[in-house]
Amino acid sequence: MNIYDNESMGKMTEKQSISPAVIRRLPRYYRYLCELIAKGKTRISSGELAHMMNVTASQIRQDLNCFGGFGQHGYGYNVNYLFAKISEILGVSAGFNAIIIGAGDLGRALVHLSMFEKRGVDISALFDTGNDAEGKDCAGVPVYPIAELESFCAENKVDIAVLACPKQYVKEIADRCVKLGLKGLWNYMGVELDYTDDDIIVENVHLGDSLMIMNCRICRNMSDDKSASDGDVSENEWQDDKESEF
Repeated sequence: MNIYDNESMGKMTEKQSISPAVIRRLPRYYRYLCELIAKGKTRISSGELAHMMNVTASQIRQDLNCFGGFGQHGYGYNVNYLFAKISEILGVSAGFNAIIIGAGDLGRALVHLSMFEKRGVDISALFDTGNDAEGKDCAGVPVYPIAELESFCAENKVDIAVLACPKQYVKEIADRCVKLGLKGLWNYMGVELDYTDDDIIVENVHLGDSLMIMNCRICRNMSDDKSASDGDVSENEWQDDKESEF
């Protein structure tokens, strides 16, 4: 018996309206499946995966059914196959090329991260909003002055811009990236960007929000008042909020 029928796999290729909450949970599946593969696990049930991820088996089945299911009743999920499909959905094998705009502490720290390569994103350039970028490089990535942004993008395939520049330049540079036809903006600078009328995907990352959520939880743990109320936030809701930052 074929574990994965053609109809289910065909659903993967159709463009569907998928809940943003489901999409934000997919990187968690990716990470846990990575761990399972490293341990040599070849098959897993929704119940086992649910226990690992601290969610319900029903939640996992609902999420994966949005993309065709990938499993078989009585068998569970083939770990390698599911990992490959989740990777495909997340664009790991899409061959995206990115630039980082902002060559300060944050931009240079991002260049050194292996996160991009592991997720299929190649960093091709770093742009400095200052005046001393000429001829420099960072971790083997060439650094260019921001004035050369348009010419670089005209000569090279660039899909994504990571914004790590000073806050006062974010909107102006983002507008330039939109005009250049980039596919995505990953914005670290705490300025809320919204280009819903343009053909570009924007992810606004607020690292400070995650820090304050942790601080709040510490304060709650320190409080003598342990009584629950209808307005309390559950542990799973805290987890979802925390992980949606990354």
